Amino acid sequence: MVKSVGAAGLERIEIKRLTERIGRLFSVLQEAAAAQIPVTAGAWSPPVDVCETTKAICVRIELPGVSAAQIKVGLDNDKLRVSGEKKKHNSRQRIVSHLCSERSYGHFDRVVPLRWPIRVQDATAELSNGVLLVRLPRIKDRRGSEFKVPITEKDE
Repeated sequence: MVKSVGAAGLERIEIKRLTERIGRLFSVLQEAAAAQIPVTAGAWSPPVDVCETTKAICVRIELPGVSAAQIKVGLDNDKLRVSGEKKKHNSRQRIVSHLCSERSYGHFDRVVPLRWPIRVQDATAELSNGVLLVRLPRIKDRRGSEFKVPITEKDE
């Protein structure tokens, strides 16, 4: 025997489904905000490689056609932010229509989370052949090392 659900019951079921959908959408938006995915029209996100050596963290960011003057690099203890704008060059010839356009133009912004202890003041950045190389020197990890703590004796 199938139990009939009244109008109020259907409304509750629809509200529950809507609440679940909104929860999933909110989770996706939080992940996008954490990853710093550009949400403005015309924005793009350059590809990034993060490599680790014994002495530094190296971040390579592909920025073809962008000059060093168009790039801003910001750094704090837990993230590296690279942003700027790649301007579209106006052709001297009048273009009737694009048959194919795959290159990205406009504002770009990329945030790389850093989970390694680094020396912020010793960081360097170099742009060569359209690739920005940011070198972040590591701080020697002291975990696992034993430190001697001096004990002073106090006379009472």
